[in-house]
Amino acid sequence: MTWPQDLVAELIRKARMQIRELAGCDFKCIHIPIKLQSGQITKVMLENLLQNSETLQFALDSYSGQISIHQPAHKIFNLEARFTLKLKNIQSWKPLKALTVFTDVSGRSHKSVMTWKDQQTQQWEADIAEVEGSPQVAELAAVVRTFERFSEPFNLVTDSAYVAGVVSRAEHSILQEVSNAALFQLLSKLIKLISLREHPFYIMHTRSYTELPGFIAEGNRRADALAAPVEMAPLPNVFQQAKISHELFHQNAPGLVRRFNITHEQAKAIVATCPSCHQHALPTINVGTNPRGLHSCELWQTDITHIPQFGKQKCVHVSVDTFSSAVYASAHAGEKSWDAITHLVQAFSFMGIPKSLKTDNGPAYISKEFCNFLQQWGVEHKTGIPHSPTGQAIVERTHRDLKRVLSQQQRVLKIEPPSIRLAKALFMMNFLNCSFEAPNPPIVRHFGKSKQLTLEEKPPVLIKDPESGRTEGPHDLVTWGQGYSCVSTPSGL
Repeated sequence: MTWPQDLVAELIRKARMQIRELAGCDFKCIHIPIKLQSGQITKVMLENLLQNSETLQFALDSYSGQISIHQPAHKIFNLEARFTLKLKNIQSWKPLKALTVFTDVSGRSHKSVMTWKDQQTQQWEADIAEVEGSPQVAELAAVVRTFERFSEPFNLVTDSAYVAGVVSRAEHSILQEVSNAALFQLLSKLIKLISLREHPFYIMHTRSYTELPGFIAEGNRRADALAAPVEMAPLPNVFQQAKISHELFHQNAPGLVRRFNITHEQAKAIVATCPSCHQHALPTINVGTNPRGLHSCELWQTDITHIPQFGKQKCVHVSVDTFSSAVYASAHAGEKSWDAITHLVQAFSFMGIPKSLKTDNGPAYISKEFCNFLQQWGVEHKTGIPHSPTGQAIVERTHRDLKRVLSQQQRVLKIEPPSIRLAKALFMMNFLNCSFEAPNPPIVRHFGKSKQLTLEEKPPVLIKDPESGRTEGPHDLVTWGQGYSCVSTPSGL
């Protein structure tokens, strides 16, 4: 693609060279037709053209004649053959306060992806198509679909430097010969769409697979995820399954041993070679030093921690059972008593109702509303020493472990909302993590030894033999219903 002013400059250079050879002089006047808008000044437009075109500066080097931007008064330059240079640009050179569209491709799956966040619904939408050819052709196809779909102003973000360069030079350009038919068709359509466009657009190049925060990086990661190929891989062996599971959840070595029945050395090797776990090592579960309950739901510790990556929901309320180490956490927008009450209602539905709850002396926990709430649920409330976190050591350590798990899983779940990230972290801590001393995960210890959830023993029963009329028993009752019963006798059921 070549800009018209570059072609005009090349024509002027050749004409000046030829007239010097034939006549030994230079032109007295050179006409450069420029399309003017109403109210524009001729001299200003000409100076702007010369300042922005380096090739035109070289073509007019040492020229002492007159330069005119009007058509010559000759019949050869009639209305049908009029040619003018358009200097008004639709492309903006700074970001717009408008819709932002992200494009990406995959060379393996041939997916051509464009995704954007709807400004009205605030939901992410996508347009995916399969385009044969090179990745550059596929991403250029996504750009063309973007210009076809959106006539309003928009920002276009791509991780292809080639496509960003093509789009930035497409306006007012003239397409030359292109051997690739598909590429020629896309370039022709792109130039036509931009030439007919009325609203501005902005093109931006960004690096792919970056861990930077912000809206641009988030949109680029979403486009990368949509373009990634989906494959059905054969089921690997047990060791490979353990590695894949650890890459997804980052559970500790005892949890891998319990889940996949691999050796201690293999589990430790998987954890040691994981870059995320090497940076954020999660220790095995130990008993700690704070007083603990003798059974599950006997004593809980509750506190609030802050996770800035969650944005408005950065206040994470955490409750931990001091006997089983079962954890529940929920993200909220504040630290008020209503947020603490909402968290505990959700925790009760997940882990049951504790007999006693220990918190610090924060305003949310000593408020009248919070105390009335615990009284209604029959929960005894204890508070620690003011401004001393040592009495809350179990939940403070849980804060540390939760943040480490979120950091380990950040690469996979960075674009997910806080509720999804917390749910996956809690699943790993409650269901997958354990220790070599206590091989059962916290959720098994919590519900397996819960007095609230123990099955009621069925009373022993007496049975009457219908043939002999004798009464036998007592025997254990297995099950019963309307008109029937099943008992366990020495001779069988």
